[in-house]
Amino acid sequence: MLVEISYLKKCAVVLLIPSVLAIRCFSATRPRDTIAFNESISDGQNLVSSNKKFVLGFFSPGASSHRYIGVWYNSVPRGTAVWIANRNDPVQDKSGVLKFDEVGNLIVKNGTGSSFIVASEMGVRDREAAILDTGNFVLRMTDRSKIIWESFASPTDTWLPGMNITLGNLLKSWKSYDDPATGDYTFGFGPSIANPSASQFIIMWNRISFWTSESWNGDTNSLIPVLKSMGIIPVSFQCDNLTCMYTPNPADIMTKIVLDQSGSLNITQFNSEAKLWTLLWRHPDSCDVSNLCGVNGVCNSSVSVSTSESICKCPEGFAPQEQSNSRKGCTRKTPLQCNGDRFIDMLNMTFPDNRQKLSVVEKSECEFACMENCSCTAYAHSLSDGCSLWHGNLTHLQNGVETLHLRVAASESHGHKMLWIAYVLPPVAFLVFCLISFIWIRRWKNKVPFCESGKGKQHDHPLVMASDVMKLWESEDTGSHFMMLSFSQIENATDNFSTKNKLGEGGFGPVYKGNLPNGQDVAVKRLAANSGQGLPEFKNEILLIAKLQHSNLVGLLGCCIDGEEMLLIYEYMPNKSLDFFLFEQSRRAFLVWAMRLNIIEGIAQGLIYLHKHSRLRIIHRDLKPSNILLDTDMNPKISDFGMARIFDPKGGLANTKRVVGTYGYMAPEYAMAGIFSVKSDVFSYGVLLLEIISGLRNAAARGHGNSLNLLGHAWELWKEGRWRELIDKSLHDACPENMVLRCIHVGLLCVQENAADRPSMAEVISMITNENATLPAAKQPGFVSMLLPTEADVPEGSCSLNDLSITRLDGR
Repeated sequence: MLVEISYLKKCAVVLLIPSVLAIRCFSATRPRDTIAFNESISDGQNLVSSNKKFVLGFFSPGASSHRYIGVWYNSVPRGTAVWIANRNDPVQDKSGVLKFDEVGNLIVKNGTGSSFIVASEMGVRDREAAILDTGNFVLRMTDRSKIIWESFASPTDTWLPGMNITLGNLLKSWKSYDDPATGDYTFGFGPSIANPSASQFIIMWNRISFWTSESWNGDTNSLIPVLKSMGIIPVSFQCDNLTCMYTPNPADIMTKIVLDQSGSLNITQFNSEAKLWTLLWRHPDSCDVSNLCGVNGVCNSSVSVSTSESICKCPEGFAPQEQSNSRKGCTRKTPLQCNGDRFIDMLNMTFPDNRQKLSVVEKSECEFACMENCSCTAYAHSLSDGCSLWHGNLTHLQNGVETLHLRVAASESHGHKMLWIAYVLPPVAFLVFCLISFIWIRRWKNKVPFCESGKGKQHDHPLVMASDVMKLWESEDTGSHFMMLSFSQIENATDNFSTKNKLGEGGFGPVYKGNLPNGQDVAVKRLAANSGQGLPEFKNEILLIAKLQHSNLVGLLGCCIDGEEMLLIYEYMPNKSLDFFLFEQSRRAFLVWAMRLNIIEGIAQGLIYLHKHSRLRIIHRDLKPSNILLDTDMNPKISDFGMARIFDPKGGLANTKRVVGTYGYMAPEYAMAGIFSVKSDVFSYGVLLLEIISGLRNAAARGHGNSLNLLGHAWELWKEGRWRELIDKSLHDACPENMVLRCIHVGLLCVQENAADRPSMAEVISMITNENATLPAAKQPGFVSMLLPTEADVPEGSCSLNDLSITRLDGR
């Protein structure tokens, strides 16, 4: 009997050991959602909510190397944090630990020993921290009888379902895409400013009211009436007089409301099929806020929220009322004198508030009417809208498509003119003297006319005398200050054309960064001595850009003509060109969707100006990423007009024997037959648009296992309904699916094989910006299977892959 009992005990032990081990293994592998008082999580370890919907752990936002403890959606690729504990006190490396200290505070401690208190509740050790299924990170009693502290009571920039928003429990924007520190904007819910007995949503900028919703009247969706017009209302608000929360509609769809860095509120829902956040509603756009930049201040809606640049600027002749606050408006540097004042042109504007209409026909009459009235500060005139006058300070100035003529004191003009004469006249006189001497000596020595070479052939050198250049710019009355610099000044500015200042090289010749004596940075394009392509382009750029002024075209500041040396001086673009970011994997992530859309729209606006609104009608003929420069604010500027041509708007098509451009961006009819029109630029724009969305060069799609270029690859995906596969993987998760779909559709319309099927650039911008516009079905693109050179095809020392500039001459 004793033997049997002993045997049974042994069997029980043998059976129990695997069971215990199995339980321990399951406990070790199961994600935990709590931190006990004596536990911690280090960088690289996470808490996961029991429904596996939310994660808490350390992360780095955007391109930042700083580490933050935050909460994000578990199932969302490239997820953005919905809450951050240490937003203003990041850990500098991966040494961070989240733990309880000895007195019961929940802290983030770094490798140096310093710490940041997440939740300060001392004196109780019987507690734990947990991430709940709602995304709420809480400090609670171990028996779960009481929540001591919660992240929902201390939000960052994201409002999650179930979270209460009040005037004391505010959303606070990030500083920038890479910096989650507290920004300038807050969002809350509370008593109405106009009617304290009612309640409303309020967005504040530095404690100043920025935007308010409708007042709450008991209707759960009366706060944002525009949501009703969407058909299916994405959220339902549950509010009283002091607090407000919401639930998604449908309830099982992941939804969040985010206050972004520009002060706009965004409602997004997650599309589980596309694995993207879809933007459903956004309001307000910064410049829509009444008088955001104060009196006489200009609001620039194209400023990206990912930059630190101010959205408000002052017009020429004005200065900020407060240097530290650009939104306090602008004041005149010199008071108006009434007699002798002048007008400056403010291009691409919307008309300010409170204009006076005047019944005059001619522009000169409109200008005269304003000049004769000393209280008139601006006027505008157009054939469609007639004459408008403004009196006193101007309000709600912002970017648009109109030209506003702003009145400034005559002394502003006089000072600039005297400076211009003193600066330009001596070098111009010297250059003219040298040029005349050079021509005389050459004729005397060679006994042949200047226009002929020693072999008797015509010398194709489009030399432009300095005096001719200045006459051109004076006759065009461009309103800008054109510089004529000596070669020695350019040498000094570029450090004798140092290689460290070299920005790149094209068919014209090398381009260098320079710094003028006044501190201004410029880009200097130097005509290479052996550049057959660059000679005619020099004159072409001066003649064309002298007549072109638009915020999305690069500005020509001056030139230098010194013997055989010819140089063009442009405004310097610190962010280089679009291809610098778009086709390099580590830099491409910087181009978030809002930035890419701004570039897409900016290029389109520049082309509309060239094709329709400029003093000359211009076809660019070489539109490609390397010719799209980016300014400090990442705004696009079309450059390189050496191959551009003037066209007759009534003539439609033109033909050339000299086909110039870049393979991969040339329209089929131009590359094959030399026929070009505005639709040639539309084709190039379509290629650019698809490259911006995909992050691929036109020939790079062949890496997907086929011989198609990007156009062919995009077309195949489009026909099969797999267009989401075209989207660049580095795009931020908040990329609005419906907008991306629209842009891909427009891109395919632009690259259709038949030029007549392609939309105009005016139609393109309408289709992109108008969500209600009906888009026609796209037809097959041109050159879908055209084999561009691979790396193996390109001999060593030739130009870069997929950016091959060509010149094709056909015999007569």
